[in-house]
Amino acid sequence: MTGADAVTGTDRVTGADAVTGTDAVTGADAVTGTDRVTGVDAVTGVDAVTGAHVEATTKAAILVEALPYIRRFWGQVVVVKYGGNALAGAGASGDTALASFATDIVLMRSVGMRPLVVHGGGPQIGQLMTRLGKVPEFIDGLRVTDADTLDIARMVLVGKVNRDIVSAINVHAPLAVGVSGEDAGIISAQARDPQLGFVGDIASVNPDLLNRLLAEDLIPVVATIGSDPTGQAYNINADTAAGALAVAVGAVKLVYLTDVDGIRRDRDDPATRISAAGTGDLEAMLADGTIAGGMIPKVRSCLRAVNGGVGQAHILDGTQSHALLLEIFTREGVGTMVSRDPLLAETT
Repeated sequence: MTGADAVTGTDRVTGADAVTGTDAVTGADAVTGTDRVTGVDAVTGVDAVTGAHVEATTKAAILVEALPYIRRFWGQVVVVKYGGNALAGAGASGDTALASFATDIVLMRSVGMRPLVVHGGGPQIGQLMTRLGKVPEFIDGLRVTDADTLDIARMVLVGKVNRDIVSAINVHAPLAVGVSGEDAGIISAQARDPQLGFVGDIASVNPDLLNRLLAEDLIPVVATIGSDPTGQAYNINADTAAGALAVAVGAVKLVYLTDVDGIRRDRDDPATRISAAGTGDLEAMLADGTIAGGMIPKVRSCLRAVNGGVGQAHILDGTQSHALLLEIFTREGVGTMVSRDPLLAETT
């Protein structure tokens, strides 16, 4: 809910102009986090024109802005889905992007939140398949997963991407614990379609291990491989898994970090990004085709999560430096927030 004034377009709660994204009080740009008056970057504290660091009072103001959010989410679980596209979209700066993401996660943990990371790895699976001379096959956008492809998926998700994220977080402190959905029966799966091979749907979620890790102030990092009662492994869509896990652990927020800046009215026009939307609005956008392609499973998962009790779901560009902090700790945010409120906000 934005509380936007119907005439001026100014958000009555945040003071943000719905068209320009400028906060009426602070002058902060909603996308870049840069104050349009002072030119100060909200995260780095560097003046955009002079390169000089801001005064201590300005830094203090930034911290004060974050204080209500720190208090509100103290002790709350926040599920963050770090997509393979977010890392792949960073190109040659992938290591820097992962380090930035890890810093954000550790900061969230340091101010009392309980982050739980769920990750994908589709682009990375495709890259290894190509290196091994195996041609990926898709049916309706879903990767056909035979036994060899499943082995590759497990190697990439559990043995590579998971370990990279855990290591990046643990550079700061020994907090992250990598697990697979197979561990302790976290994700019970069932085959989706015989034509797709070992592609699974979630039959049930057992959050006991994750809850124990969170209770120990650790950060679970989950690779989305599930298994059925016979022990057969299945590759699970990470967007769907993140939503199901968020509901199971009682998360207050579910955040998707991908390679686009949120939900758009026109998928090819960044200027049409929607800053906030209700579940009914998104159902309508799915029905009329406004939401299409790879955004569909993310939006459907957001809807299931919010309808299942998660407070808000967010979709944002994980390739943007510190996007996670800007979305959670600032009034304006940088992506799309989904809630049960039916009001569809104006584009930023």
